[in-house]
Amino acid sequence: MATEQISVAALCAEAKAAAPLLARAPREVKDAALEALAASLEARSDQIIEANARDLSAGEAAGLSASLLDRLLLDEARIAAIAAGAREVAALEDPVGELIEQDELENGLRLRKLRVPLGVVAVVYEARPNVTIDASALCLKSGNACLLRGSGSAEHSNAIMVEIAADAAESAGLPRSVVTLVGGGRDQLAELATQQGVVDLIVPRGGEGLKAALEQVATIPVLYAASGNCHVYVDRAADLEQAAAIALNAKVQRPGVCNAAETLLIHRDVAPKFVPVIVDRMAEAGVELRADAATKELAGAERSATIADATDDDWGREFLDLILAVKVVDSVDEAIDHIARYGSGHSEAIVSADDAAALEFELGVDAACVYVNASTRFTDGAEFGMGAEIGNSTQKLHARGPIGLRELCTFKYVISGDGHVRG
Repeated sequence: MATEQISVAALCAEAKAAAPLLARAPREVKDAALEALAASLEARSDQIIEANARDLSAGEAAGLSASLLDRLLLDEARIAAIAAGAREVAALEDPVGELIEQDELENGLRLRKLRVPLGVVAVVYEARPNVTIDASALCLKSGNACLLRGSGSAEHSNAIMVEIAADAAESAGLPRSVVTLVGGGRDQLAELATQQGVVDLIVPRGGEGLKAALEQVATIPVLYAASGNCHVYVDRAADLEQAAAIALNAKVQRPGVCNAAETLLIHRDVAPKFVPVIVDRMAEAGVELRADAATKELAGAERSATIADATDDDWGREFLDLILAVKVVDSVDEAIDHIARYGSGHSEAIVSADDAAALEFELGVDAACVYVNASTRFTDGAEFGMGAEIGNSTQKLHARGPIGLRELCTFKYVISGDGHVRG
């Protein structure tokens, strides 16, 4: 799609014009569009894979890391999962028009608080072509026109999937411009982020660089789905076998995603037994460790020779790779303090059989998602029963954690009377 030839302002204006039609569309129309979307993804999977192969080839030539290439990859299984996600969104209850609360005032006025679409939502994301469909599906179901700006590394993948989504919307009787691809570079991003009165919300899904770029220019509301510097804390009362399994899953299962663990904190009382075990298991999984002096000492001379010294920068980094920072702490309080200093407010986990320690961690850690005896890898809209997500908000506004259907809505009050006038 040659959307780059049209100005960003013009694309936004087209989406703005289409938004009211989508906002009023009944559920059956939106669900028909989502079913058509899922079916077309499956039918055109060969074309998607061909387009994706061009992106992968360019990414390899540009020296993208293995984890970034994994984010970029689309194959039959992933396309099938994306299509299934669109159908799961269709199966969810329509949030538009949902009654949040109601009351009858003393003067007889009947007040209802109803959920309604935001209007036009822009989503800016990096090398994750699956977000193209997740965002399209969620915006369609929640009644929002969406503007999609993916990274250049997924240019061909995004183009064909937006075409499929727009075709699906049109097949259900909706304007094609309810799903629009926005191209261009930094200047176009700045133009998109300053469409006051046209774009109602912009959601960046990416690293700190993308967040910083938008913070400098945005004049419309921004809901950041940014970095995930996640921690697993192994408490003094942890089941150590369980702790090892959770730490490995959180780091290794898919290291290039925002809910993967980047730092492992270990209570000093269990560190002598746990450190050698987890160092060996991480090594077997190909994980590079960067640790404090206490961890290296407890690992022993032979193991510590393969462990790098952790720097202050390592504690605050989102590696998005098979790299893990490791630190020994004296208490749950020290773990909480470390997370407060270096964490990004995404997902944090404690492994402990001590209910008091778990409660202290739950209350003390300031993050969108706090886990007790479970991997951070579960922070995901699909895992939470939302069908899909646009990203995970680390903010404290109306949306925190996975951004699903309800997080893409606002509300309005509808007041009914019987000729009421105010005296």
